[in-house]
Amino acid sequence: MNTSVKKILIVGGGSAGWLTAGLLAADYRFDKSVQITLVESPNVKHIGVGEGTWPSMRSTLERIGIRETDFIRKCNASFKQGSWFHAWRVNNKTDHYHHPFTVPVAASEFDIAPHWFSHSANVPFAHAVSAQPAMIEAGLAPKQITTPEYAFVNNYGYHLDAGNFVTLLQRHAVTELGVEHVLDDVVGVEGEVEQPIKAIHTSKSRRIEADLFIDCTGFASLLLGKHYNVKFQEQGHILFNDAALAAQVNYENSDAQIASATLSTAQSNGWIWDIGLQTRRGIGHVYSSAHTSDAEAERELREYIGNDKANVEMRKIPIRPGYRESFWRHNCVAVGMAAGFIEPLEASALVMVELAAKYISEQLPANTQQMAITAKRYNDTFTYRWQRIIDFLKLHYVLSERNDSQYWRDNRNENSIPQSLKEMLEMWRHHTPSRYDVPVAEELFPAASYQYVLYGMNKLPFGGMRSISQRYQHQAMQHFQQNAVRKQKLKTGLPTNRELLNQIQSHGMQTI
Repeated sequence: MNTSVKKILIVGGGSAGWLTAGLLAADYRFDKSVQITLVESPNVKHIGVGEGTWPSMRSTLERIGIRETDFIRKCNASFKQGSWFHAWRVNNKTDHYHHPFTVPVAASEFDIAPHWFSHSANVPFAHAVSAQPAMIEAGLAPKQITTPEYAFVNNYGYHLDAGNFVTLLQRHAVTELGVEHVLDDVVGVEGEVEQPIKAIHTSKSRRIEADLFIDCTGFASLLLGKHYNVKFQEQGHILFNDAALAAQVNYENSDAQIASATLSTAQSNGWIWDIGLQTRRGIGHVYSSAHTSDAEAERELREYIGNDKANVEMRKIPIRPGYRESFWRHNCVAVGMAAGFIEPLEASALVMVELAAKYISEQLPANTQQMAITAKRYNDTFTYRWQRIIDFLKLHYVLSERNDSQYWRDNRNENSIPQSLKEMLEMWRHHTPSRYDVPVAEELFPAASYQYVLYGMNKLPFGGMRSISQRYQHQAMQHFQQNAVRKQKLKTGLPTNRELLNQIQSHGMQTI
């Protein structure tokens, strides 16, 4: 029987469930035939690993209909302009590089990277091609109070309080967008394993039917994993980190500087994230339990935080790196950790939720017959995306020259490097990362991201520039000079992160 897809049931809340509900409800707000229900357990606590977003979150929030001022005020949010890596190449506090959110100057005209090679000893790549690293180091905001909501001077994402974020999304989806909210435990799934799901059953004897079921039940993966038995493809042989310790640390005083980027500091057997919110810092240590103990990981984290904060509580979060063999089976699609999870390096978790929700909404099958085609395309797209995330994160480890532990040596072992990444590394021995390396629309990491990491880790290609690059030499020098001038202007014209956030709390931002 070929029936219309009208009833959508999201099973599970958290950031994945409520972002998906918000996007779907906003997009189909004026289509009364589409009904959206979200059922979640009142007893499940949300993990909230990784409080960083990509710039895509701005358009997502705007699309849902949430004012940026409200978001910043209610989610303890701050501005994030990229990631700032420390001690990743060598075990030295002076070693650092940036992965900013702005693409290199001249990116729309030509590849400027080859023109930087001869100047690499004088200026780091990110500083040469973007003004943003200097703004990050100065603790400056990406805009002014007069800049309209969601607009920018420098491209930006956010740092946020995950719990407050879920509360904001839930309230908006229910009160403004009409999402039906059911607080109850799912105790059964009705339907054969080789057939579409008919309904779910809850502990309060409720039976909820739907045409499309979206599994947002986290690691439990109640629908896709447990009901359909879709296999989980482990990736621990490539990305070793399988645990994290997380802590919340208060600022020394109310006017302390708020970091304008996620700080990532490599450790002997993992790395530490440091995220600045308005009222506190979120700090955590991601590590490999095969290479170190929980006690040693905690010692390193406490040393990073400071011995004067010995009473800071820490909670352990298990990480199971990998993703499902497929993500859409019959009339069930998994979003968020129900689909997969990789360590929070480069903050890919929330953007994968955004991309999934956007795809489901824009390609929502008109009927059950069309759903099989949509499911195949979705599975192909998101398998590719998970593989590219793994390649990109592994790149950070493969390029490291650290030898202070077996962890770093194992990360460079040939057997732990995906073939697709090996091929790109071979190409980059003589070419710069380019659009030919990232051929798919809506790539997670554009060529610029690979350039920032590759050249930030001082891995320049062998040999000089090919002749095709020489034709842009004059324009490249102009862009380098213009970037240097822009840096100075922005340094004098932008407030600090703290100053702008205080202004938003007091006055709010302009709407367009």
